[in-house]
Amino acid sequence: MVADLTGGPSMPLPPLAQIPPQIAAVADYEAYARERLDDAAWAYLAGGAADELTLRANREAFDRVRIQPRVLGDMTGGGTSLDLLGVRLSYPILLAPVAFQKLAHPQGELATVLAASAMKAAMVVSTQASVALEDLARAAETPLWFQLYFQADRNDTLRLARRAEAAGYRALVVTVDAPVNGVRNREQRAGFALPAGIEAVNLRGMRPMAQTVARAGESAVFGSGALDAAPSWEDIAWLRTMTGLPVVLKGILAPADARLAVEAGASAIIVSNHGGRTLDTAPATLEALPWIAAEVRGRIPILMDGGIRRGTDVFKAIALGAAAVLIGRGYLHGLAAAGTVGVIHVLHMLRTEFEIAMALAGCRTLADIDRAALWTHPAPGQL
Repeated sequence: MVADLTGGPSMPLPPLAQIPPQIAAVADYEAYARERLDDAAWAYLAGGAADELTLRANREAFDRVRIQPRVLGDMTGGGTSLDLLGVRLSYPILLAPVAFQKLAHPQGELATVLAASAMKAAMVVSTQASVALEDLARAAETPLWFQLYFQADRNDTLRLARRAEAAGYRALVVTVDAPVNGVRNREQRAGFALPAGIEAVNLRGMRPMAQTVARAGESAVFGSGALDAAPSWEDIAWLRTMTGLPVVLKGILAPADARLAVEAGASAIIVSNHGGRTLDTAPATLEALPWIAAEVRGRIPILMDGGIRRGTDVFKAIALGAAAVLIGRGYLHGLAAAGTVGVIHVLHMLRTEFEIAMALAGCRTLADIDRAALWTHPAPGQL
């Protein structure tokens, strides 16, 4: 239930029939999404770990970075296209993997993939999608990547990879930063549980991971077997031998892990803190990005997610070393508010804002966006 203005409960509103003019930016969708979700679903989709410091830091990090405007440059023939892992993309904004999207809209991931297709944006489909990966592939007219969680039984992991290959997915995105769930206090307080009819359909018939439930005096993590099936660098090497698809590692925050990812043969990495949902007080992804870029030195592409709400955010991420970005909560808000049309609108606004930022910063192509495109001069009192 959603509280009304008097503090009493009210039913969530239906999806918008048309986009009101009051929605002029991606962040405007959040309030409309909140009105259309019950408290439990909102806690799951919007919440972070523990005190949600990292969740907020992801957004705040972008606010501290300034862009350097430039004038009178030759912008003839400019554009935003790029080649990424063998795929030609029109612009460097992808849809991040988000589980159980039917919590946000009855069509779930199917509505999202239709929007991605309309906007020619690549989409990363979650292992825990509420629509089967094959059904999404049949509906897609845009490149899809498959986000892969290692399963308790490695044969199940391989079966998921094989299904993605057979369905035409173009890469495997292995999430490596969540061997256990973060401390999700907001979900606990809301009493979140998946409602009837929503499940991780791709995992039907597979052995579930160990549950982290312990009696008083027992370890809830190390004594529960929860980490026994957690993937290691050896598992990444094994997966690379078992698939012809590019293997992308999602959840890299430490420069040392970025170096190990390159050495392990990863095709790309995604700088991510799981949207602030795993380890609270971890650094914002934009803070970690330049350190990781310095370690990788262009050997493989770097992508990043976390906190992106504006086209200027996309610009700043690329200037600090990302080849492309992924958005998550922003498009989920659009999905919850208005379904496919909402996701289309979110992508359209972000792309337009990004191109405006490029034009006003004098950057004709993505290759022109680098550290020099950011304001780095000290304040007068610091000279």
